[in-house]
Amino acid sequence: QVQLVESGGGSVQPGGSLRLSCAASESIFSTKAMGWYRQAPGKQRELVATLTNYADSVKGRFTISRDNAKNTVYLQMNSLKPDDTAVYYCGTVPGRYWGQGTQVTVSS
Repeated sequence: QVQLVESGGGSVQPGGSLRLSCAASESIFSTKAMGWYRQAPGKQRELVATLTNYADSVKGRFTISRDNAKNTVYLQMNSLKPDDTAVYYCGTVPGRYWGQGTQVTVSS
């Protein structure tokens, strides 16, 4: 059974931080590359982080990590900007499976 459940989103002021978590089913976590995507209103979903690469827009501010014992992938987001506002999804890479998403809003 494929299951991806994100958590940790919320509202934060510019310059703030959030940590997203994604609990994955064993069948996905142990066999697929994982990443974090985001989709802003009116825009296409974009891949922002994998374990080996980051989108230029988040490089140096976001850090992806995984805990194999917990089947969980994290996204630490620092120095957040209003442009980071989006629904964030964890998913497989390439994208075939995604979670339900968690909203991140960066606003003063």
